[in-house]
Amino acid sequence: METLEKIRKAYTEYVLEHGKQPTSVFQFAKKLKIAEADFYKEYTSFDAIEADIWLTFFNEAKATVEADETAQSYSVREKLLAFYYTWIELLKSQRSFVVYSFGRLKGDEQERKSRARMMQSQVLKPFKEAFYDYARDLLAEGRESKEVEPRPFITDRYPDALWGQTLYLLNFWVRDVSKNFEKTDTAIEKAVNTAFDLIGRSPLDTLFDFAKFMYQNK
Repeated sequence: METLEKIRKAYTEYVLEHGKQPTSVFQFAKKLKIAEADFYKEYTSFDAIEADIWLTFFNEAKATVEADETAQSYSVREKLLAFYYTWIELLKSQRSFVVYSFGRLKGDEQERKSRARMMQSQVLKPFKEAFYDYARDLLAEGRESKEVEPRPFITDRYPDALWGQTLYLLNFWVRDVSKNFEKTDTAIEKAVNTAFDLIGRSPLDTLFDFAKFMYQNK
């Protein structure tokens, strides 16, 4: 087993058994029978391990969807739906760890009394940055396919909205007690459809275009 994988596995087992992070990298490395320096070659801290795990969940879900030939013909809305369904399936394989890690972040947030700090958490930062890149690519594709309507001052905020949606769905799934997490599937469908109904072309856009035309040709 590679050192990185060994560290991740041992860390995951530790936090699930003790409900908290190890107190010392030195003691953690000693228990693993690796040099402390070998730990730092892979990770700078315990939070860095969790950040890597969250990023891995995202990367694996994205890669799985993109490797599906059928998904290549999906609309942008369908691609995002497929991503969320795949992502949640991957999270299920390590639900206990996800519930622990996300719960710790929310706990930290409550102590600081600032939701913004959770959004900017170093643990979620790599995942967030990767998701933003993914969202921007999807939205650009959506503009080309006319699924996404460019709007002055608002278009640049679309990735923020999708990230907020991602956190909402994650929180919903963590709290979901329905059989086989069926309510989460419904939440994904409703959230994505609502998002694309809002960022897609609507009667208001048609009205705006008409008003603009009338103004330019008065």
